[in-house]
Amino acid sequence: MAEDGAPGTAVCSEQFGSGTARGCRVAADGSLQWEPGGWHWRGFSRVFQAKPDGRDGGGGGSPGTASRTLAGLQAVFLPQGFPESVSPDYLPYQLWDSVQAFASSLSGSLATQAVLLGLGVGNAKATVSAATATWLVKDSTGMLGRIIFAWWKGSKLDCNAKQWRLFADILNDIAMFLEIMAPVFPVCFTMTVSTSNLAKCIVSVAGGATRAALTVHQARRNNMADVSAKDSSQETLVNLAGLLVSLLMLPLVSGCPSVSLGCFFLLTALHIYANYRAVRALVMETLNESRLRLVLKHFLQQGEVLDPTPANQMEPLWTGFSPSPALSLGVPLHCLVSSMSELQQLIDGHQEPYLLCWDQSRNQVQVVLSQMAGPETVLRAATHGLVLGALREDGPLPGELEELRRWVRAGPEKDSWVVVKETHKVLDKLFPKFLKGLQAAGWKTEKHQLEVDEWRASWLQTPEKKVS
Repeated sequence: MAEDGAPGTAVCSEQFGSGTARGCRVAADGSLQWEPGGWHWRGFSRVFQAKPDGRDGGGGGSPGTASRTLAGLQAVFLPQGFPESVSPDYLPYQLWDSVQAFASSLSGSLATQAVLLGLGVGNAKATVSAATATWLVKDSTGMLGRIIFAWWKGSKLDCNAKQWRLFADILNDIAMFLEIMAPVFPVCFTMTVSTSNLAKCIVSVAGGATRAALTVHQARRNNMADVSAKDSSQETLVNLAGLLVSLLMLPLVSGCPSVSLGCFFLLTALHIYANYRAVRALVMETLNESRLRLVLKHFLQQGEVLDPTPANQMEPLWTGFSPSPALSLGVPLHCLVSSMSELQQLIDGHQEPYLLCWDQSRNQVQVVLSQMAGPETVLRAATHGLVLGALREDGPLPGELEELRRWVRAGPEKDSWVVVKETHKVLDKLFPKFLKGLQAAGWKTEKHQLEVDEWRASWLQTPEKKVS
């Protein structure tokens, strides 16, 4: 206890988050004297030492003042416990995200000016009723588009969050370009701004949903609300800076459409580049189809599992251009079989809680999942489907798969079910090693971001293997 300590003896210490620890000593009169503290920020080598009792030693620009200022900014704009409370890719992503938000804010000011001009602001002949009607048509179109897009693509946004995030920002640039060009063609003004608002509402759905998915990835201490709130504070600060710059920029370009358009294209280029860098900085430790395809291909060719960082660097960022084979997980059983003989053929050789059908002519893999199928089963089923696709591609493969590849290329397509049965045997040996390698490399295999439909089935032959 402190009372038992001799004067000058260190009896305890404390630190705030990742800050530098400070010790506490016993003074001659028995009181506790705390040493000067300090904080550090990962990635920055300099440590600012704060003065005791909140005094800065008489220097307005002393390290203690700088430390308190930086600590205050950190508390306002960064999640509590930063950097340990967030993923390692948080800071580079947020920096590039701030750059793109600033560029988008300036571009948005140019687009807003164009829309107001097209609505008749400053034109004595323009009527309030006409402007109101245009605005209502524009808003209603966007509302309908928001509902339809959420129904159409909502379930896919989690699986490819990075790709849809980039798509949303590019679509936002297209929408702003339409707004800038709308006054040039007055006859089509209402249709143009309605199309633009439709695109912006799609951006709102895709951007908001993917941002939520990225928040789940970045929050490491059950602090999703804090990460999301601080992201909103950062975006508000950036938008405020953008508004201030816009107040200076708009009077300079408002009288010259060519200069305004040139500024828009420069800002758009910066916006797209910053978005690309932000999305590329993300390192997701969960597997979606693209990352699983890359990791599995490397494993089959070189016998080792890629770490999340290089796999994320290689992941394609353009959605809608998925390479073959087409992999469908969680399909309904009635779409694959129409007779008892077909069902028996599909079940034959399947001891795992999924059934797999491979259509070689279309290079399409469809997987029926059992009601007992868990994340590991889904991961194995997806791996199985991608292995079948690898049999039709070039590149080195393990010995057993190389033999099957020769069989596939030489045999008729009607023997697909035989190949599926044989690949089950290969995966019995291959998948446990692959799964162990994934876990050792830092991948989170207890969950995934594979696109899985909700259909589940049961069949006569119950798998004997332990379901995981």
